[in-house]
Amino acid sequence: MSASVQNHVVVIHRWRAEYVDYAAVLDHTVHRVSYVTTEVGRARVPDQAAGVEIVANTDDLAAARRAVAALAERHGPPHRIVALKEDDLLTAAVLRAEWGCEGTRPEEALRFLDKLVMADVVADRGLAVPPLTAVDSADEVRVFAEKYGWPVIVKPRIGSSSDGVARLQEPTDADGIDFAGRPMLAQVYNPHPIYHVDGVYLDGRLAAFRASRYVNDCLAFRSGDYLGSVEEDHPAIVSAVGAAAERFVAAFDTDPLVFHLELFVAPADGTGEPECTFLEVGARVGGSEIPFLWREVHGYDLMAAALRLQLGEPLDPPVLTNDEVAGWLLVPSPARRPCRITEVTPLSGRVPGLYAEALLRRGEVLPPADAYYEHVGGRFRFRGTTSRTVEEAIQAAAADFRISAEPMGDVA
Repeated sequence: MSASVQNHVVVIHRWRAEYVDYAAVLDHTVHRVSYVTTEVGRARVPDQAAGVEIVANTDDLAAARRAVAALAERHGPPHRIVALKEDDLLTAAVLRAEWGCEGTRPEEALRFLDKLVMADVVADRGLAVPPLTAVDSADEVRVFAEKYGWPVIVKPRIGSSSDGVARLQEPTDADGIDFAGRPMLAQVYNPHPIYHVDGVYLDGRLAAFRASRYVNDCLAFRSGDYLGSVEEDHPAIVSAVGAAAERFVAAFDTDPLVFHLELFVAPADGTGEPECTFLEVGARVGGSEIPFLWREVHGYDLMAAALRLQLGEPLDPPVLTNDEVAGWLLVPSPARRPCRITEVTPLSGRVPGLYAEALLRRGEVLPPADAYYEHVGGRFRFRGTTSRTVEEAIQAAAADFRISAEPMGDVA
């Protein structure tokens, strides 16, 4: 953005942790930069912000609309509206359209948010996608399962962090699904390991990427199990996953793109290579500890790159400065949020390869904030020379970590 014109940029923000340094990318002394944020995210708003509006939830379109209107009245119509959290992307897209701002529009955003739409985009290119369909009732789920078999995955068409996702084992399980709240889909269950691929698509290729395998899975985390991820170092798997990821991302005809892709990887059969099947993709940086690992281990700021794209700025070809294997671990909340931490055992210095942890201290409150993977019982980051050593460190940390909390009423 030109430094000679003082544009008004509105940022929709909800994180307490420093997932992104807005001021490092966007000069707040040159441009009028205002924020729509939550009470939890307020502390991370730069001091140089031209204005701040607090909302209960940043993905509440009506509340965000009022907040942007209030900021526009004080600072002028927005030139850009940016949002980096998955759940805020559609809100930002709708507001851009309403204010006539440049950037992604709702129909474009939905291609990376609506899981049925994105699967259709990939399938139309002849690429592997699990059978799936929109469903509006338990009977429709049962009809789908009669064709493809049980178990069946039922999930919201739009949603994050496995919210509302269920694995149904038999016909009566479908009766427990709420189909009234939001559009749902049914998908064939795939038993193979789930990988995520994070990186930058630029000039028709994956300019930089890391392929990682989940340790446990996101749905199990919702049920109280730990969730981890370790970057893959097996050359054949990395090659197959990278090639598949490039095909999947290319299907969306969006270049440049910072992306988070998830796919199933079936082990190689005989002399063949691993078989990759599309799961979902986002036009955003991956959640959890992914932005930190890229900055701290690989020397590249994915969040800054995503912010530059939303500001209409070009991306230089990314350069990763370290080939170490990185990984992360999330331990779920020890009690229903909000809760007050009563005991916690830091692991720094006790687990080889663990280089950073994000914990609350005794007496602090874990809030009921919407950034689900941020506000958990414990967040840990690892680095090492092989996938095996990093995964062993993740499992050791998960076994050794102790935290407890007491539930409490709603807090501000």
